[in-house]
Amino acid sequence: MYKQILVAVDGSRSAQRAVDEAVKIAKATGGKILALTVILHPARLVDVASGFAEEQTRDTAAHDLATEALDDAKARCDAAQVPSTLRAADSHGEEVAVVISRIAAEEGADLIVMGTRGLSGVKRLLLGSVAESLLRTADRPVMLVRYDEPAA
Repeated sequence: MYKQILVAVDGSRSAQRAVDEAVKIAKATGGKILALTVILHPARLVDVASGFAEEQTRDTAAHDLATEALDDAKARCDAAQVPSTLRAADSHGEEVAVVISRIAAEEGADLIVMGTRGLSGVKRLLLGSVAESLLRTADRPVMLVRYDEPAA
């Protein structure tokens, strides 16, 4: 049923839980996992009159976080003996949900799995929700996995 499962990772606990759920599904269906992280590059204004466009500088911290998230996903898949591939994508001003949806289509994913932090109220209004945006626009099944902090 689900032969190609795209799991979006960002290093958060909810993303780690999403990988674990994707691994369970892949094991049950004989599928494989594509772990994807999207590196944010906000759109920039360029002074066209000067004749120079500012060179896009590499955000080392963002790349390091992306590498850690992908390495963690790979380790979780390897531990469960589930075949997996890794991919990082740059957003360059695109919404993260759009990038995830586009890559899911390119890779022929049967299912998209991603974590959600479960923000509500003002926080959700101000920060937005990649998960909600993906749910509204995806053309394939999406599974959202929520990580709840353990009670102290």
